[in-house]
Amino acid sequence: MRLDLRLIAEMVPHGQTVLDIGCGDGALLAHLSAEKGADARGIEIDMAQATQAVAAGLAVIQGDADHDLAFYPDGAFDYVILSRTLQAVERPREVLRQMLRIGRHAIVSFPNFGHWLLRWQLVSTGRMPVTETWHREWYETPNIHPCTIKDFFDLCRLEDYVVERWLAVDDQGLKAPWRRSPRLANLFGEQALFLLRRG
Repeated sequence: MRLDLRLIAEMVPHGQTVLDIGCGDGALLAHLSAEKGADARGIEIDMAQATQAVAAGLAVIQGDADHDLAFYPDGAFDYVILSRTLQAVERPREVLRQMLRIGRHAIVSFPNFGHWLLRWQLVSTGRMPVTETWHREWYETPNIHPCTIKDFFDLCRLEDYVVERWLAVDDQGLKAPWRRSPRLANLFGEQALFLLRRG
């Protein structure tokens, strides 16, 4: 399982109701069901991946985070998860609002566009950066709203979301030693995870 998915799974207590938005082939859903006793469901925009998840016996529907979350009732889930998808949705602010309407908690992971290597590549080459995390050329990437850890903290303050937990990690899975400093995490963290609730 991908690094951020393993870390997300650690944030979900046993026996919770979970919605995974952009669940891909359902690897996280399968893990949460088997290891955490979760009632786990998923939405995936890619029909081939949604079909693969359903074929594996998972409760997944084909859907779009930007439009389909509005159909879920208030408070339908304990945890709503959006892993490495925030930067690819059309309306990230509205998607977060919907997540915290239909779930008591939201877990969001995203690649950090403030990482020092991205800054260095942009300054030194004058081109959009390409790294292990940001691994596609600008004209092929699905990412339309890249953000930094600092940007995300600012949005949480603006929307009055409570950040219950957050962490920054590198792509090898090492948790950042700058846990208490969002400024340093913004510079050195390759990806970020946030556990949120409404204020």
